[in-house]
Amino acid sequence: MTKKPDPTTGERRRTARWGVGKRYRVKDVPGVKDRSFDKLLGPEGANAWLAKAQHESTQGEFVDPRRGRILLEEYITEHWWPRRDYDNPSSESTVKSRVWTHIIPHLGHLPLNSVKTEQLGLWLKTLKETAGSGTGNEAWRYLSAIFQSAIDDERIRHNPCKRQTTLKVPVRPPAKPRAWAKETVLAVRAGIDERFQLMVDIGVGAGLRSSEVFGLSVDDVDFEGQRLLIRRQVKKVGAKLAFALPKGEKTREVPVPQYLLDAIRAHLELRPAQPVSLPWKNPAPPKTERERKEREPQTHRLIVSGARGGAIRRDSFDTRIWKPALAVAGLIPPPVVTKQPIKHRKGLFRTVKTYEESRENGFHALRHTYASVQLDSRENVVAVSNWLGHADPSITLRIYAHMLPEADGRGRAAMQKWFEGR
Repeated sequence: MTKKPDPTTGERRRTARWGVGKRYRVKDVPGVKDRSFDKLLGPEGANAWLAKAQHESTQGEFVDPRRGRILLEEYITEHWWPRRDYDNPSSESTVKSRVWTHIIPHLGHLPLNSVKTEQLGLWLKTLKETAGSGTGNEAWRYLSAIFQSAIDDERIRHNPCKRQTTLKVPVRPPAKPRAWAKETVLAVRAGIDERFQLMVDIGVGAGLRSSEVFGLSVDDVDFEGQRLLIRRQVKKVGAKLAFALPKGEKTREVPVPQYLLDAIRAHLELRPAQPVSLPWKNPAPPKTERERKEREPQTHRLIVSGARGGAIRRDSFDTRIWKPALAVAGLIPPPVVTKQPIKHRKGLFRTVKTYEESRENGFHALRHTYASVQLDSRENVVAVSNWLGHADPSITLRIYAHMLPEADGRGRAAMQKWFEGR
């Protein structure tokens, strides 16, 4: 209605917006954005919302539902992800991969506050079909963290991932490491490319992770002290490689047998160590002077290197070197061979070999074998934990308790001796 009355009739006139828009407006609630209601809800709807907003505002619990209408993808990319701060760039890459691959494509189009049990159930069904249980468990945890962040941002009131009783959430499969028999180790070693056979010796003889073997230099071998100094690893960050501290950022010393030292010396006589330069910890271009100093490239003479003299990439090693050796040793079936067209090369094809996934037969099996031999010989668990690079001996016990030797009565004899000596 116009503010001024019609000069002829003396009545206020209707404007072009008569009957358009919302009629009732709630305002002046502390900490609450004004809100308008259309006439279908009437003053009752506005008053009900006003009472609820006033109560929750005084309790410090008010969450404006309009702030939760943002799309999940927009909230992740514009608000959640920019605030993430990872000391480990590899962890950052892993989290981003899980979120952008398994969450955004399936739930990103939904408003943040509309993701409920039904939507989560459909997503979990898709997740089960496209990812393993371990990856699914990680994706679920990251989604829960996103919703928890949205609660802190006062966009939603509840985390739909919490207290789920009707959905079957992916569970990371329990790990129970298996040690290889000596015959299996020798069979895999015989089937692997001769250039990398030393890696098998180091894995089973010192319990190193594959990334630590990739980063082992000549200067890390103490031939006289009969030990290896584990001071770095080669890790993949995105599509690039970098040197970094071992897992847990914990260096260590591992005593090794003379057999392993002789094997390393023989390998170096045939293939001298190659100098390899890689940035430290993060290969991304530095943004500050401090980052430039922290990421300054380091050069180390690596004992095992790639065909062209560079550092070895773990994924390439697994596909081209390790799995073929597993197939030769009979631990996995022969590969499935297919022909795939070469992009932009009409009429040309490349041969692709696809091997069966076998996590229990990864390079880590050599590490498990090392732990098994040490524990079976009744080596001190604390010492074994230090040699493996675990943060705490309890981790070693949790992983390898089933490998400890059976009780043989030594404790009973010790107690008898203790009592007799009173």
